[in-house]
Amino acid sequence: MSLFVGLDFSTQQVKLVAVNDDLEVKFEQAVHFDNDLPHYKTSGGVHQNGLVATAPTLLWVEALDLLFARLQAAGFPFSQVKAISGSGQQHGSVYFADGAIQTLKSLDAKKTLKEQLENSFSYKDSPIWMDSSTGKQCEMLQNSVGGAQKLADITGSSAYERFTGNQIAKLREENPAAYEKTERISLVSSFAATLMLGDYAPIDSSDGSGMNMLNIRTQTWDEHILQVVGGSQLAEKLGSVAHWDAVLGHISPYFIGRYGFSKDCVITVFTGDNPATLSSMGTVDGDVVISLGTSDTLFLTTAAPKPALDGHIFCHPTEEGSYMAMLCYKNGSLTRESIRDQYTDGTWETFNSIVESTAAGCNGQTGFYFKVPEITPHASGIFKFKDGKQVAEFDDPKVNCRAVLESQFLSMRLHAQQLGVVPKRVMVTGGASANPVIVQLISDVFGVEVYKSVVGANAASLGPAFKARFGYKAYAKEGEKVFFDPKNPGAKHATPDIGYDAELSLKGKGSGNIVVASKPNGDKSLVYTSLVDTYSKLEAEACVLGKY
Repeated sequence: MSLFVGLDFSTQQVKLVAVNDDLEVKFEQAVHFDNDLPHYKTSGGVHQNGLVATAPTLLWVEALDLLFARLQAAGFPFSQVKAISGSGQQHGSVYFADGAIQTLKSLDAKKTLKEQLENSFSYKDSPIWMDSSTGKQCEMLQNSVGGAQKLADITGSSAYERFTGNQIAKLREENPAAYEKTERISLVSSFAATLMLGDYAPIDSSDGSGMNMLNIRTQTWDEHILQVVGGSQLAEKLGSVAHWDAVLGHISPYFIGRYGFSKDCVITVFTGDNPATLSSMGTVDGDVVISLGTSDTLFLTTAAPKPALDGHIFCHPTEEGSYMAMLCYKNGSLTRESIRDQYTDGTWETFNSIVESTAAGCNGQTGFYFKVPEITPHASGIFKFKDGKQVAEFDDPKVNCRAVLESQFLSMRLHAQQLGVVPKRVMVTGGASANPVIVQLISDVFGVEVYKSVVGANAASLGPAFKARFGYKAYAKEGEKVFFDPKNPGAKHATPDIGYDAELSLKGKGSGNIVVASKPNGDKSLVYTSLVDTYSKLEAEACVLGKY
């Protein structure tokens, strides 16, 4: 049996999914950062200090050690793996120190990765997507190109605090000596690919779109922006940009010797978790995907991108010439869980019961729950209103259970409309998509049917597994000449005879194999349609109250 592996380095865990040639899941394994590696003292996989959010880089290294050790103990057939791809939490960055490449190329299979890479990072803590501390750098970058809209026209987004370019600029300013000693700057995705490859892996164009440095139309670094962010050295530190279908090379000898992978196993380019999710869904025109995780995201495919001050446009993860439009919310599952724990006995059963017994629209009560500084909209704090006037708490505090869901999904509807997006249907994925009450509320707010894909909640690891198989077919067809060449990164790579989306449909994983999860309640949908304008005005007030 041939196996194709997808790895996902998310905020809270690293997960592996292996599929067979028919794209059926055969193996799964995960390492949860807080529970399995408690000595790093993370909360939700993160160290949060005010506006600063980081994760220890070695946490991710040790998690990969533990993941493969568990698979080995369970008798996983490493030798049957033909190809590996992966994803990583977007925007996070890793800083390899001078000389790290020699360590990567000479790893000893008798030792763990953590033992050998402890001194290979110039910055020990990696900034991640939850960071909001780079406002100064964002302003500098936007001014350097002629304003926020001009930056969005080039890179697909105005300047955001979590975007990697602004994080690089901040680290360079605060610790220039460490920046000078940095040999390679990777995203979490290309860092993970680097470990598997035993050599520096390029940044994928879709994940690279979340850095405020990539020209999304040419899929190359913008030279002026690189100079502003990191000086003349930055281009060399970043390396080349790879297209979504790049096959990078054979797996590192380290994994062959330690775990028994085949020397013919290939590594394909890794991408961000959001693009990876889209690549697993088999969407069609008019579909909107909502991923419900630590962060919530809304995204779709578009052939005619219109970059705006809110939201993002990325290079598409599987379609040449198309783009991915996205809205991102920091206050996702952790905020929902916090409200659940505060106002119920801590169970979803009780939370769901309260939501269902509360009227749509919460009888004129609206809440905004920005427990961490929010991206969309730009605000921080908790604000509650009754009949348009701010209140300290609702008459019945349990109303917060429904109010937090309504606030999150009305915001998605509002900001999607502002981007010109009116979905024909919604597809949901991520952990909270297993909650039928949450899914029903999404259907009512948007007024359309909500579907679930067969990939369920594992989209960020299944998408890469599917792409690993797709990339392997190109390698099997033409051999090593399809391998990525950093000296010619724009070269067209060989692809199988059938396109990626057609391949998913052929294997029963595309849009033809989804199920209806909920249908809108007409009366409730009318309530939410009537609330959009009111919600918009209250959101603007919350942004003033919660400015940061």
